[in-house]
Amino acid sequence: MMLKPSIDKLLDRVNSKYSLVILASKRAHELEAGAQATVDKFESVKSVGRALEEIEAETIVNDPHPEVKRARLKLEEEERQAAKEQEQKDLEAKVRQNQ
Repeated sequence: MMLKPSIDKLLDRVNSKYSLVILASKRAHELEAGAQATVDKFESVKSVGRALEEIEAETIVNDPHPEVKRARLKLEEEERQAAKEQEQKDLEAKVRQNQ
């Protein structure tokens, strides 16, 4: 049974139980993948508990405009891919010059 943080405190931070579950789930996955923690010290050892502690501390919030976030993330990924392709082309050109 989870005692901390309490569901009442968490629902003050997020507008619905459904949103709370989704937000905590996504953040727990991020933490397991190695994302930087936003809280200095955790009481929980599990990633879901840690995600809930971050939500309680209001360091993680539900994005009010997820479509904007998705578009920004897509653009950032395209920029990373373009930079990687350019780096590959530069490397190939350098190899050709040295031959």
